Amino acid sequence: MIHKLPVLPYSYEFLEPYFDKETMFIHHTKHHQTYINNLNTALKGTNFSNLSINDLITQLDKVSFDKRKTIQNNAGGHINHSLFWQGLTIGSNLSSILKKNIEKDFNSISNFKKKFEEAAMNHFGSGWVWLIKNNSTLSIVTTVNQDNPLMGQNIAGVFGIPIISLDLWEHAYYLKYQNQRINYIKAFWNVVNWEEALNRFTNKNYFFN
Repeated sequence: MIHKLPVLPYSYEFLEPYFDKETMFIHHTKHHQTYINNLNTALKGTNFSNLSINDLITQLDKVSFDKRKTIQNNAGGHINHSLFWQGLTIGSNLSSILKKNIEKDFNSISNFKKKFEEAAMNHFGSGWVWLIKNNSTLSIVTTVNQDNPLMGQNIAGVFGIPIISLDLWEHAYYLKYQNQRINYIKAFWNVVNWEEALNRFTNKNYFFN
């Protein structure tokens, strides 16, 4: 399987003023494309070259040690960004179903946002912050570099279905927000695709397509 750059479901300027056009263009066409290029190169000649990205990230423990880290980093970079793009929009509303479950596990929406922002701010260096579902429970976790919760406990240190995610690498926000990561994190609430989050929450067999 030749992995390809997914087409964004919106224009590069669509998320302005929260996420700027220039950052979105570079992030998508340069950073994400580089992960895909590196992944396709690393997979050549292996037994994993025909796997979908879903199957690949759940079978990293089977990849030979000399190839594993390269494939892990670049497969993660591909799926993480693909999930991220799908999880962004303008004008989306939090559904009553997801609201009820967030309140169950975090007491309130405001407390959930506070905990999410704290996790994002306290994460040192590059990585991601996630709202994940494990069975019926929601929790907030972070992963380093391009690790993804679907990789599992042994690879990523956590396991769960991604509901929402935020890229904490500086290339995701530095052109607009410079070193003010907190302003980028708070801007994120204006572009969360809550309909996509609900789809991930309610679909028991969810995987990125």
